[in-house]
Amino acid sequence: DLQICQHRAPTCCTKKMEESYQAAVRRERTQSIQALNFELKYMIVGHITAFQEAFESLLRFAENHTSSLFETAYRPMAKEAAEPVKELFTDISLYILGAETTVESAVLRFFDSLFPLVYSRLINPGITDLSEDYTECLRLTRQDINPFGHYSKNMVTELSKSLWASRMLSQALSLGIEVINTTEHAAVSKECSRALVKMQYCPHCQGLTLIRPCVGYCLNVMRGCLAGVAELDAPWRHFISTLEYLANEMAASHELEMALSGIWSSINDAILHAQLNGPQLSATVDKVCGQPKQQEGNLSSASIVPVKEVTETQTFVMAHTSLNNKRREFINYMKRSRTFYASIAERLCDGDLVMRDSSTCWNGEDVV
Repeated sequence: DLQICQHRAPTCCTKKMEESYQAAVRRERTQSIQALNFELKYMIVGHITAFQEAFESLLRFAENHTSSLFETAYRPMAKEAAEPVKELFTDISLYILGAETTVESAVLRFFDSLFPLVYSRLINPGITDLSEDYTECLRLTRQDINPFGHYSKNMVTELSKSLWASRMLSQALSLGIEVINTTEHAAVSKECSRALVKMQYCPHCQGLTLIRPCVGYCLNVMRGCLAGVAELDAPWRHFISTLEYLANEMAASHELEMALSGIWSSINDAILHAQLNGPQLSATVDKVCGQPKQQEGNLSSASIVPVKEVTETQTFVMAHTSLNNKRREFINYMKRSRTFYASIAERLCDGDLVMRDSSTCWNGEDVV
């Protein structure tokens, strides 16, 4: 009553053994594909981690750089500005990791929070009553009177352009892992498991435990079993080309690194612009939000302190070099995996599974 290993000669197999063999080949095929996928998945996961570490290092540098701007040039508002600065860099990090947010909303939210501080600590340092209502009015007024000139919009443009490729690369790497995981757990059809049993275990039913499948026979069976997986060849090649394009976009002019390290400069220019236009801003704010309580003998607005760029570049250079090197190594490795899904049957039939350099092998019916 054998269904798969039918043979004219006497057999030592039973129907129950055939069922055990089918369970075995399904398990073995999953393990074989997992073994093939392991190196590829290991490289992608490793690069996701390395990329994120290098990126976080750049972000920390840019955040510290920006915080130091307030501590050195705008001390009256340094303590209160710490939270908006932290939120800005958290939002940028979340954007890179694929969160449903935009660079524009992160930057404009930062400048909304910054304007009440700049207005009450630098432009009109005599204000004593900074109620929630007055602060909220200043936040809303920022959108209408544009106290920071074109600097806030320029910052949005620069960061959007440079962070886009990083966000796309991060999402593409996660997609790559998803694809690999899906191929590992692709269901084995009934026809496939029967063909694999016939190839690997039917010789055992004749007592031929040392004989192995012929190479051509193995390739035919594996190609039939993996037809669905092999269809990934064209999309996978396109995926590798896209990774290469995104990595080149990130490397171009070091845009990502330059944009992050230039955030403090954009913020400084924006604050200077607001201070220079202090009288006009005060007149408009008074009309819209009313006049807040002031100390006796109104203090003069804080003196404008132009800031020169801090030459604290060693950390930044190291993080930038690390990111660039990891990017290059990873893309070179991924380029070598272009044919991964086209050659998966050949790789599974390589090694111990088939009989090589021997005059005898199993062809599915007999020893030849």
